[in-house]
Amino acid sequence: MTRRKKLRIGLIAGGLAVFAVAVGLVLTALQDQVVFFFSPTEVAAKGVEPGQRIRVGGLVVDGSVIRGQGRQVAFDITDTANTMTVRYDGILPDLFREGQGIVAEGAFGPDGSFLAATVLAKHDETYMPPEVADALKKQGHWQEGAQ
Repeated sequence: MTRRKKLRIGLIAGGLAVFAVAVGLVLTALQDQVVFFFSPTEVAAKGVEPGQRIRVGGLVVDGSVIRGQGRQVAFDITDTANTMTVRYDGILPDLFREGQGIVAEGAFGPDGSFLAATVLAKHDETYMPPEVADALKKQGHWQEGAQ
């Protein structure tokens, strides 16, 4: 093996090592930022660790919105197969209504209740969050034209 080939192999190996370290650092940094979406059925089936930040989405169940003291509110969301309760302490979006699709981001507490940090509601009458629409399609409850 010539000296030139050894140098080339060394440069390639060094480049791969630097690339591997860079990918590792990026993945480590993204691990804290990545938030996965779950439907109520997926939460029930897979289970989610308390404290793991996730997004849940579904339709707000009619008659389930319960306002507590101050800005506290609790409501149920469903994907028509399963229902889960979301607790939120904050101002709900103006477009938040019963029967509409929402996405809530937060984590399950140690008592098993979902504590939302943010609640996102649709922005017009025909919009459905894509994650909620996909979950409804998986459940077979999607109505064409309801998008």
